[in-house]
Parts: sequence; structure tokens; C-alpha cells
Amino acid sequence: QRASEMLVTETEGEDAGDISNSDVCTKYREAAKIVNLALEGLVSQAKPGVKVIDLCKFGDNVITQKCSSIYQKKIKGRIIEKGVAFPTCASVNECVCHNCPLESDEHHSTLASGDMVKFDVGCYIDGYIAVAAHTLIVGDCSTPDKPITGPQADVLQAAHLASDIALKLLQPGNTNSQVTHAISKVADTFCVRPIVGVLSHQMKRFVIDGNKVILLREEVDQKVENQSFELNEVYSVDIAMSTGEGKPRENQARTTVFKRAVDKNYRLKMRASRYLFNEVNSKFPALPFSLRSLDDERQARMGVVECLKHELLHSYPVLHERAGDLVAHFRFTVLLLPSGPTRITGLPFTSNLSSDKTIDSELAALMALSTKKKKRKKKTKTSQDEIDH
Repeated sequence: QRASEMLVTETEGEDAGDISNSDVCTKYREAAKIVNLALEGLVSQAKPGVKVIDLCKFGDNVITQKCSSIYQKKIKGRIIEKGVAFPTCASVNECVCHNCPLESDEHHSTLASGDMVKFDVGCYIDGYIAVAAHTLIVGDCSTPDKPITGPQADVLQAAHLASDIALKLLQPGNTNSQVTHAISKVADTFCVRPIVGVLSHQMKRFVIDGNKVILLREEVDQKVENQSFELNEVYSVDIAMSTGEGKPRENQARTTVFKRAVDKNYRLKMRASRYLFNEVNSKFPALPFSLRSLDDERQARMGVVECLKHELLHSYPVLHERAGDLVAHFRFTVLLLPSGPTRITGLPFTSNLSSDKTIDSELAALMALSTKKKKRKKKTKTSQDEIDH
């Protein structure tokens, strides 16, 4: 059963399996291991002079190679589909997200010491998706004695703290608006802004952007329905903060990441468009892809125009804040298990930061929350007798 067929199953409401099934939970965790491995590799490769495109290719290659070595046998006569769930992106400085260069680009940018790089990666196994994003400073030489300070420390600390608080609030019965409110409070504390338009999504089998969402920043023209979290759900938690306005825009950078709009069909006129569309339906029927991953990159660049015109593809545009603004981005996958919300992707944040901002009692109380439920100890007869006496 291909991913496109699985989508039909999902939308018709048939049970495609959730994390109460141990096999499903294992697939999420295996995908998460590969995502974390790719991130670790990217962090180690991010040095001055390295081309951004080479980093993106490296991340995708790690995921593809690791996926090829697991779940090789058919299960109940079915091949287990696996691979890149979100093409590796490397967005530098004021670039917020979705920067995934092509081989055919005329100019290839390189990293410089002091650049703030946001890596974004994703992997799926049998349709079960794990994603992550991580921010680092190229050539980071901070130490406890010489920490990062100023706006750079503030934006990193805010994004990191907001990530921790969001995880603690992802408890069954809590609501998405509680998380949005807490993130807003963190941003205000550190004098930064959450990025407009960023959403955390519930994920399901072959669905990276489910309908249940958490708004990072509420605006007059952008609100979402108040919804409660439930046991055995899976979420991609997306936190992005900026020292600027937090209202990124597109510039001249070419959009290269797309996703098939599964509910749309159209008889395309151009040969290049038909070739692209057939390849997408075959290779990427449900999850995001980069034009670089298609057979003929130049033909894909031509064919994508007609596909977008007729809404056959969703685009993931490269977004930028203003030059000089600092952007920090963290994303991680969370399983809402009976034992508590469990973060399965993301790397430890190792930079040494020093901010002059302090959190208030409300945020301190949220930080003190535990993500794990305490196990009730069974009372022994002896201890019960002691209580009675």
C-alpha cells in the first residue's frame, strides 16, 4: 500500500495505528534516532567555508543511507516505505526557514564564523514521521567564563526556554492556547518576537501537518480553534524567535521545497509539468520534497510553475527577517505517552549563554512542572499497619 493510498485510509478515519501500538511507537523512535544522527552530523560539519548546499545534501544522505539499512524485509507481504520526510534545510542568520539550495543555482553561499544556522530535518518509517530543527553559531567558542551575551543570547535563550515549556504543557487535557500564551510570555520576557505563521502540528501516518495545531504567535488575522491534547497523539513542536518584528517575508530566494496537494487534480499542458507531476506522485505522494531530489532538476524548475498555478503543489517559501535580525529555531517531535509527554528528537543545547533577563514566578512555575507522571507505589501490608497504628 503506497503512501497515497494510506492517506485515503487516514482521511476516511480508519485506524491506521497510533502510539498505543508498540510497533508504531518503535517506528517513531527509530525515525527519531536517524533524525538525531543527521542533526549531530550537520552540527559537526557546520564550519566556516562549508557550502550550505553540501550540508543539505549531507543531511539527506545520512537519512537515506540509515533508512536503507533497517526494515529491509517485507512485513505481511508489504514493503516498508522509509526515507526523508522533510528535505534538509540550512537557513543562515536572518533567513528563518526552508533554505534548500539546488545544484543548478548560479551562486552557492558558504558559512562564516559567527553565522547563526538553523538546520531542519525529517525522517519517516512506514509513514511514521520524526522531525527536528536546531540552531547553532558557527565557530562557537563560548565558555562559562566567556558566554554569549546581548540579543544573541536573548533570542537563543527564549527559543530554548519556550521549547521546554511547550513540552511540559503538552499534557492530555491542556489546550493549544495555553501553549501559545506561555510562548508569548517567554518572548516578552526576553524582548524578542515569535515568528508569525509558525505552527506546531499534530502528525499522523504520512501526515506531517495535521489539522490540530498550536499557533506560535496569535495575530488579529491569524487565530486557530481552541483544542485539547489527547493521549497517544504525536506533535511536531515548532519554536522560532526573532530579535526583529517576527514578520518574515519572501525575497529573491527561489522556493525549492514543495508538497503534493493530495485533494487537487488537473490535466497539465506542459510536458515538463506532466513529467514533474508524475514523478512527484510516484516518489513523494504525501510528504515534502526538494526539487534537488528529482531526476532532472532543470526540468523540474520549469514544470513546477504550472503545477503551482493549478494548486497541485503546496510551497514552502524561503522566509527572511530584516538584515541584521537574529533568528533562533528549534523543532522537536513529542509522543503523548501514558508516562507523560516524551521528546524523541532534538539535540541538547550546548552554547553558554548569559542574559540579563529574568523569568517571573508564572514562568518559573511552568519550568518546575514535570513531564513524567509519578508511579503510585503499592502499599505493603507492613506499611499499611504502620499507618493504622
